[in-house]
Amino acid sequence: MAKIKSHKATAKRFSLTKSGLVKMNRSHRRHKLGIKTPKRKRQLRQNAYLSEANAPTVRTLLPNAR
Repeated sequence: MAKIKSHKATAKRFSLTKSGLVKMNRSHRRHKLGIKTPKRKRQLRQNAYLSEANAPTVRTLLPNAR
């Protein structure tokens, strides 16, 4: 039987925690940073967790990450 491969684009963007939550980086941190306030840029540094509505889709794309 063949190995189950994980979706590599998803593996680069998301990771699973021990409790099963899907961890992701926040968006809007690449360019036009001069417009954004320091508080907003500082808060964008923190990791975020994917909503429970979208998490099952990512978990199916990452079968080996458990």
